[in-house]
This record gives sequence, structure tokens and C-alpha cells, in this order.
Amino acid sequence: MSHLRWQMIALCFVANIINFLDRSNLAVAVPHIQADLHLSPAMTGLALSGFFWTYALMQIPVGWMIDRFGVRKCLAGSVFWWSLFTATTSFVSGLPSLLGARLMLGVGEAGALPGFAKVAFNWFPRTERALASSIFDSGSRVGSALALPVVAWLVATVGWRQSFIWTGTLGIVWVGVWLLLYRDPAEHPKMTPQARAALAQSQTSHQEFNTTPPVTLRQLLRYRTIWGMMFGFFCLNFAIYFFITWFPSYLIQARHFSLDDIKTYGMIPALIAIPFGWIGGFVSDRMIRHGFTATQARKTCLVGGMLVSCVIAFAPLTNSTFAALALMAISYSALAFTAANVWSLPGEVSPSPGNVASIGALQNCAANLAGIGISTFTGVMLTITHGSFIIPLGLAGALCILGALSYLFVVGKLEPLPAPTQG
Repeated sequence: MSHLRWQMIALCFVANIINFLDRSNLAVAVPHIQADLHLSPAMTGLALSGFFWTYALMQIPVGWMIDRFGVRKCLAGSVFWWSLFTATTSFVSGLPSLLGARLMLGVGEAGALPGFAKVAFNWFPRTERALASSIFDSGSRVGSALALPVVAWLVATVGWRQSFIWTGTLGIVWVGVWLLLYRDPAEHPKMTPQARAALAQSQTSHQEFNTTPPVTLRQLLRYRTIWGMMFGFFCLNFAIYFFITWFPSYLIQARHFSLDDIKTYGMIPALIAIPFGWIGGFVSDRMIRHGFTATQARKTCLVGGMLVSCVIAFAPLTNSTFAALALMAISYSALAFTAANVWSLPGEVSPSPGNVASIGALQNCAANLAGIGISTFTGVMLTITHGSFIIPLGLAGALCILGALSYLFVVGKLEPLPAPTQG
């Protein structure tokens, strides 16, 4: 029933589009919100970062809930919650209420990517898991790209307040479709016992994996590989979240784009990045099918992608708008290439099936501390430097190099981590 697994990952892809559309709409509407609510750049940076505080904080408990109670119920609850508070943003009257809506949005969206990683693990053999991960992960680029023209059009047509109601409604519709269609392989009526057994056998190269009980969070944090994954993803997200938070403002303030320009040219980096995410997953899986170990295949793509992505640091140094957009597109594409493999790692190193979402949540928790960092740090630096993006983007480029080193030297062999003997 190969078509079933692609149907399940397609649902995750659509949910991730909505996920990033809902978290990016504030960035697109920022100039209008700043004017209406009288927000300074530092206040705007705080509002943009608010989402990441609760998003990072809730990763670990939500990841545990997904492993414990199942991805079907937990993901439906997450999408419903964040859609509700996306719509609530339309009623804000100042920084406190705007910040409150963004904090609640982060609570709901915390379940998204760990849930998608769990779906990919549940439904895909390890030789196809990076490609599956690249598909759901590419929804972030599609959502970010669509946010520019869609939200800009909504803001121009119905106003920024109504735009949040429209984007929030999409998630409510998705929840109904998800509950109708999604089941785990063990519960899906179209999966035969033979198909279930074959899938379970293909999920790992270690035969004892499926019978190993889950380990505790405290035990997971004793592994160097887990810390290397967390730091590497932190570095990746520090760069990638610039595109989710400050990129529209960069185009307006530093490159003097109009709202109409953003609808077209502003989409270029995200659109180019979409196929490169798929390529990253395809290349990695193909290497495994051709005899490379998971360590060789995944790390080649992780390290190579992170090194190329550091060109983001050069974008604010050029006077050419075309060259700046090209550098941004190269960096975003390399980050997408890397990210497909980042989300394949929980399934590779998890000591048991019951830890996949939890490990995904751990690395995503660390990664979204970077969201707090880039959004807040950029706002502060814009205030101090009177609008220069050189320091924030220079730091993002440096962290891309450090992330490559973390995946190369700190993350160990990509195989199920040995179960601890105590603790």
C-alpha cells in the first residue's frame, strides 16, 4: 500500500504550509501593524520573538505526548489550537495582546514538526525517510513563499486584521480532513498484516530496535549525539528564521521594495529552496540504497548544506539588489537541503520507536531558541545601528559554519543509541 504513506506525508506537507503561513503572516503585515499599534523596531522584535518562546518551551512536553498518546489526536489538537490563536490576532489592540496571541500560537505549533517526523517514521522505511522528511519540511518554504503574496493581497484587500482570520480558518478545515483520513499503519484498515510486518522490518537495520522500551528524557540528554543534533539545528534555524521573521522588512528597509515588489521578488528565495529540500532528501536516501552508511549519507548532506548556507553573511555587503537576492536564494536552498536530513535523524538515532517524536522535539526546542535569538537580536541591532542588517546576517553566516562542524564532529555514528544501563 505504498500510496497510503504518500497520502499521509502529503497531509503533513499541507499542514506545514498552513503552519508557516500562520507564523509568517505577522512578518508580512509588520509595517501596517507597526503603524496602527505604534510599535518601535525593538517592540516589533519582541512581538516576532514571542512565538518562539512558547514554541521552544512546549517542544519537549508535546513530543512526549505524541510518543505517548499517538500522533493522530495530538497533531489534530495542535493545529486546532494554533489556528484559533492565529484568528485571535485580528483582535489585538497593542503590544501586550499581540504578544499574548503570539505566545499562544507557539504553544499550538510546538506539536507540528515532531508530529510530522513521527508520521514519517511510522509510515516510511529508512531508505525513503529523508525524502519523506524533505516533503513535509518543504511545506515551510511553500508556506513562507505563499505568505508574501497571499498575506500582502489580504492586507491590501481586507486589512491586516481580517487576514489573520482567513489564514486561521485554513487550519480548522485541515483538522477535519486529518481526522477523517489519518491512521497509524497498525490501525489502518487498508494495511495487511504482511505489509505491517514488512514496514516494521524496514524501519531500522537493528533487529532489536522494535522491542526496545523508551528511555527517559534525562537519559536522552546524556548522549553527545543528541547535543550535537540540538546545536546543529540551532545554527541552521538561526539563519533560516531570518527568512520567517525579518526578511520582508529587510527587503523594504534595506532594499527599498514596495509591497507589490515583495509579492513577486520576495518569493524568489523560498521558491528556489523548495526543490533543493527534495533534492537533499533524495540524494541522502539514494546514497543509502547504493551502499553508503546512514552516517556517510546523512552527514555528507548535513555538512555540505550548512557550509554553503553561510553565504547569507555576504548579502548585506553588496550594493546590488540582484546579487543580494541571489545570495539569499543560495543560502535558503542550502538550508532546505540540510533540513531534510535533520528531520531524518530522530529515526536514525532513536533507541526505540517510543522516542522518535521526543528526540525530534529536543532538537526542535534548541532550534527555536535560535528563532528567539535572530528575531530579538535583529530588532535590537537595527535600533543600535539605525537600520543595518550587517551584524545579524554576519552572525547567521558564522553559525552556519559552526553547525557544519557540530554535525561533523559532535554528532556520532548514526545508528540507534545504546540503551543506558541505569538512570
